[in-house]
Amino acid sequence: MSLSDRSLEALQNVHPDLVAVIEKADEMGAMFTVTCGLRTVAEQEMLVRTGKSKTMKSRHLDGHAVDLVDAAFTWSESAMREIAVTVKAAAAELKVPIEWGG
Repeated sequence: MSLSDRSLEALQNVHPDLVAVIEKADEMGAMFTVTCGLRTVAEQEMLVRTGKSKTMKSRHLDGHAVDLVDAAFTWSESAMREIAVTVKAAAAELKVPIEWGG
């Protein structure tokens, strides 16, 4: 597998440990796209204002969160569950603590 250009762009300025986890999950065969990584305060404010986020305390603001979507961009529960299993396994292998928010 290899991360798409869109995923690589979204990973810019994300904490290196989290980038390593995402890269490892990709190597392990997880099928996903990274849609968002680091956000500006203005971006987060807009997401809160439009109801797409509920907080201004988002980990996206400091590069400690990414949003993933399944390969078909459906956010199907089963596909996302599969992605979560692989991302958590990658994090465990790299000894990087993560919290799955999906």
